[in-house]
Amino acid sequence: MQQFKTSTSKVSRLEKDKMIESGEGLQITSEDLETLRREMNILHTILNSLTEGVVVSDQDGKFVFLNPAAERIMGIGSPDITPNEWTTTYGFYRIDKVTPYPSEELPWTRSMRGEQVLDEVIYIRNPRQPGGLWLSASSRPLSDEMGAIDGGVVILREITERQFREEAEKLARAVEQTEDSVVISNTQGIIEYINPAFEKTTGFSREEAVGKTPRILKSGFHDDAFYKDLWGKLLNGESFRGTVLNKKKNGELYWAEQTISPINDKDENITNFVSVLKDITELKVKHEQDIQLEIARKIQQEFYPKDLSVPGFDIAGVSYPADKTGGDYFDYITTPDGYLWIVVGDVGGHGIGAAVVMAETRAYVRSYIKSMTTPGEVLTKVNQELTSNDEGERFVTMILAQIDTRHLTLRYANAGHVPGYLLSNSGEVISEMGYRDQPLGVLRDYEYSSSDHVALYPGYISAFLTDGITEAMNFDNVQFGRQKALEIIQQHRQFSSPDIIDRMYQTVQAFSENQPQEDDITLVVCKLTDPPPL
Repeated sequence: MQQFKTSTSKVSRLEKDKMIESGEGLQITSEDLETLRREMNILHTILNSLTEGVVVSDQDGKFVFLNPAAERIMGIGSPDITPNEWTTTYGFYRIDKVTPYPSEELPWTRSMRGEQVLDEVIYIRNPRQPGGLWLSASSRPLSDEMGAIDGGVVILREITERQFREEAEKLARAVEQTEDSVVISNTQGIIEYINPAFEKTTGFSREEAVGKTPRILKSGFHDDAFYKDLWGKLLNGESFRGTVLNKKKNGELYWAEQTISPINDKDENITNFVSVLKDITELKVKHEQDIQLEIARKIQQEFYPKDLSVPGFDIAGVSYPADKTGGDYFDYITTPDGYLWIVVGDVGGHGIGAAVVMAETRAYVRSYIKSMTTPGEVLTKVNQELTSNDEGERFVTMILAQIDTRHLTLRYANAGHVPGYLLSNSGEVISEMGYRDQPLGVLRDYEYSSSDHVALYPGYISAFLTDGITEAMNFDNVQFGRQKALEIIQQHRQFSSPDIIDRMYQTVQAFSENQPQEDDITLVVCKLTDPPPL
């Protein structure tokens, strides 16, 4: 026999493998064969000495190896049969000892599908194992070097009747303690068992439910066709899965994700039905609220003003809601008489309710600026609409500014809102547009006032914001504050209106150390760039 060109002690396993694959310069020595035989003998000795049964199947389901323990446990060796014949040949049963174990659900079959099974309890009884045995079976798939499944291995452990009873008791405790409702009824629908979760969820005690039918939960929401289809499936041996609206003992309705499955005897006759119900009312309500909020958000986005071009003015605004829908509101509108109206408001609360009030407020403001001449008059009329017959129910703060684009003046009305600022081109505060009156929606007959006219010059900046900016907090619970907001505008007064807004938002975010927003953030900036043409 030709020897290796290099001493075998100096050739790594990887190098040998490569040489074998290429067929060049390498032959197995007698020493290597002897080592391989010793390893195989050790492996066989270990497998044959195990008290657990070991069964290996190939990709076609043929048993290619059974150790002595497996042959003893199963009672039959490895006849040439298909996986579909495993249950009838070996006598595999469910834990009731009478229901044949479906071949497609056996650990052997499942391992061939790539599943891993742990401690599946099986009862086995056949002509060579007439007394029957309880087994705990675990399995896992076997893969080739490319990762493709080419078989499976199953480990069988014999367990005693006592161990099985302990497992059954554990299972019973699990059913008793699960948070999902479990109901077992006979083929006529008469309830034979309910677990404590059913009592807790529905309010019906065990004494009140057992002996009755599930009709005690009937809400009236589902029609006869629904129940006819449900029972048709069950009596045909199929399972039912669906969402059902049930009624509790106190009349309260609740949504349940329900699964009902038939239980068969050894002759495949249906003996009972088991139903598992999970209360999903909160999840369903939240899901529906999320849908409504998303719709409201899309509608609300349409309310925000589009880019507005006014000769001599650079105006921009943005709102960052804390929720999907926010309570902040801003708008800018021009009227044929040469006025530019700017409005920023804050509706009490968040969510869809605040969004609805915001939409109503916007509609009222846009309607009344067409007929009113001063900001105070507009707010007086809007307040009357918001209070209606429900005083104090719809709370809105607002600042409304009226800019005369022909004579370059500004006046405003403030209904309990965060002050706005009018700055000169040098950054000096010309006017702090602070509180003048109470919020909208408090007193129906309240009269709102307007400020005096303030002259505007090129470079003047008017800024309107909400308390989402001034009350933003860092981890030390320190507020951002009005002064810091004012300083940001002053420091960036040479920037365009959109850039000032962007710088404000980025600074607030950095100050808050990127914590989730507690409130909506809104800012509108208007700069007089050049005197407009007359």
